Amino acid sequence: MRRSIATMFMVLAIVGTIGSLAYPVFYSYPHRFDGAKPAVADPGPAVNTPWGPLTVADRDLVVQVQLEGLWEIPAGRQAIERAPTKAIEEAGDRLVAGHTDLDKRVRTVATALALVLPTQPTAEQQGWLAQLSAAQGDDYRRTFANLLRDEHGRIFQAIAQVRSSTRNTLVRELATATNRTELDHISVLEKTGYVDFDAVAHETTASPAAVPTGFPTGFPATSSP
Repeated sequence: MRRSIATMFMVLAIVGTIGSLAYPVFYSYPHRFDGAKPAVADPGPAVNTPWGPLTVADRDLVVQVQLEGLWEIPAGRQAIERAPTKAIEEAGDRLVAGHTDLDKRVRTVATALALVLPTQPTAEQQGWLAQLSAAQGDDYRRTFANLLRDEHGRIFQAIAQVRSSTRNTLVRELATATNRTELDHISVLEKTGYVDFDAVAHETTASPAAVPTGFPTGFPATSSP
């Protein structure tokens, strides 16, 4: 009986030793679980450039800056031509001046990073321009101020998030200049006296998660910068 118990403990000891040796080999084998997903999520494709990694979010920011100018410059020119009030005229003038400057900046950045830029506004932006063109009188003033204020607020926050996380110096500089311009436009639009701040607050709290991912997933006809 004593011999049987001793033999059993010896067998258990041998099995334990083999198991401890096999454990690290098993868990270090690269194909131990075919089809298993990595524990760390893929951060997404990034391209190395002389100015730092260029991520999808970085590229979207460059495209978005160009898109904003493609519809805000015409909107600003229209406001200057109509000039329903001095404040609306000033807002239109600042829109044109600000996005004309950003247009030069974004083209320089796009050329350096070999990015393709859109050549016309998105369908949604074209709809906004049509909405402005159809509006008259007080309706035009309110539509102009609130439509542009709402869009500037959304883009301001979205670009700020990319600005805080990008590792690309060109994108960071562009984001800084863009947010400075966007804030200036927000301020001058609010000075028109037609911005509905209750609607702005409701829009912000109703869909806060949509702000950081507010960039379009695609854009119309393009051309090399």
